[in-house]
Amino acid sequence: MPPRPRPSRPASRRRSAFRPRLRAVRLFAVCLTVLVPAAPATAAATTTSAAHGDDSALQRRLEALVRAPGGPPGAIAVLQRGPHTRVVRAGVADLTTGRPPEPDDHMRIASTAKAFSGAVALALADRHALGLDDTLRERLPRLPRAWGAVTLRQLLHHTSGLPDYTEDPRFQEIVTADPHHRFDPRRLLDFVADDSLRFPPGTRYQYSNSDNIAVALMAEAATGTPYETLLRELVYRPLGLRDTSLPSGFRMPEPYLHGYDTAPSAPPEDISEILSASGVWASGGIVSTPADMNRFIRGYASGALYGKRLLRQQRDWIEGASEPAGPGANTAGLAIFRYATRCGEVLGHTGNFPGYTQLIAATPDGDRSLTFTVTSQINRTLDSDRLRELRAVQEDFVCALLSDGRG
Repeated sequence: MPPRPRPSRPASRRRSAFRPRLRAVRLFAVCLTVLVPAAPATAAATTTSAAHGDDSALQRRLEALVRAPGGPPGAIAVLQRGPHTRVVRAGVADLTTGRPPEPDDHMRIASTAKAFSGAVALALADRHALGLDDTLRERLPRLPRAWGAVTLRQLLHHTSGLPDYTEDPRFQEIVTADPHHRFDPRRLLDFVADDSLRFPPGTRYQYSNSDNIAVALMAEAATGTPYETLLRELVYRPLGLRDTSLPSGFRMPEPYLHGYDTAPSAPPEDISEILSASGVWASGGIVSTPADMNRFIRGYASGALYGKRLLRQQRDWIEGASEPAGPGANTAGLAIFRYATRCGEVLGHTGNFPGYTQLIAATPDGDRSLTFTVTSQINRTLDSDRLRELRAVQEDFVCALLSDGRG
């Protein structure tokens, strides 16, 4: 069952929550809008003893990230090898109470939600309810005729050429005027319905939030079932996800990791509930926990939800990086990325949203996995130096995961 939202806050607390509104809305645009095409990414190789599974070294790396000026107030990593799990954390889940981050704390998973839409689409393709070469013209004829030749495969590969609805001035004006505005998620693509494709489908890679909105709409059209129900039936239940949901509003269920705006010139501001999830829906609206995300990526990376035929097609790697880039050299598959680090490769996804930056990764067999969360938004546009450091820390955690030491 999805977690029950807590009661409304007093009016005085609601007013204080809007103090960082303008900056939060700007962050929203930054985290969703792709300013330049993503290219293959390589992280700086910062070698530490963490690569050998040294818990104290991992702890120091995470604490240094949190304690740096403008760093995230909290961070938590869940590493699992087989049945053995360890948790490394630094900072706090809530600056008001000072409590530490926990694996069962809720959080916004940002663009790692795109992997969930991939899981739904591939599970339906495995059941022959949807085909990877089905087109928008066939499944969603109400969308612009000029988009008709785009296939489900191209949407999952980010080679569709669809214009990104989050770049549309009308969408941004609505969010700026009312960050809690409740969008109709099934009409988000209407914001760019008059726009042509950015490029001929299949000719290049460009990360777009419109892609995964279209994926969810195709899944609904093929089954006659709401996307939220498909998530529960095809992903949450088979993988045992107990604390994962796709809300339409802005409230967070308790307990949760508070997300912060960490502008260097001001104290951290809690922006956990500054924006409605309805504006990102299948592209980034899911709320989950580190523990659930660990279960998800183990099943998703290994193909537990679909057969080997779909797994091979999912791992058709092309030039492209997640947003923000993950550790090591990035290449793109179907709603999943390969991160080739100095210690080996893992498969997964990243994401960022005001107050949160995420990495989920697992070995191709799903036996070893990592969920890595920090409670501020870090990307190349906001702070490229901090992103470089974050990726180096993430790579150390991947190396610890892949090492022969204890897991």
